[in-house]
Amino acid sequence: MSKTKILKNTKSYHDELIKSLKKPKEADLYLRIAMEEYHEDGDAEALLVALCNIAEARGGIGQLAKKTHLNRQNLYNVLSKKGNPTLDTFDLILKGLGYRLAIQPDEVRKTG
Repeated sequence: MSKTKILKNTKSYHDELIKSLKKPKEADLYLRIAMEEYHEDGDAEALLVALCNIAEARGGIGQLAKKTHLNRQNLYNVLSKKGNPTLDTFDLILKGLGYRLAIQPDEVRKTG
């Protein structure tokens, strides 16, 4: 069997990821983990890629642009690995994907 034939019959990781992110529970967990990792290391790249992947699973950047009323090219830029969205833009993206910002304590508070 040729290498080309094997590659043709092999599903890509990205395709499988996008397929799994169409399931709300999978997307929720994926985003939660990306947010936790961002909280731990401060590296926004994985978080932005996660948002972009969820957007792709939910109809693409064009669909997200319609929901958020943001320019499609701007969305591509802010969700790129080097993107740096403002808080307002980040909030609009989350809302467009069906999420919202929430605040919770960093540590469990001791009572008593």
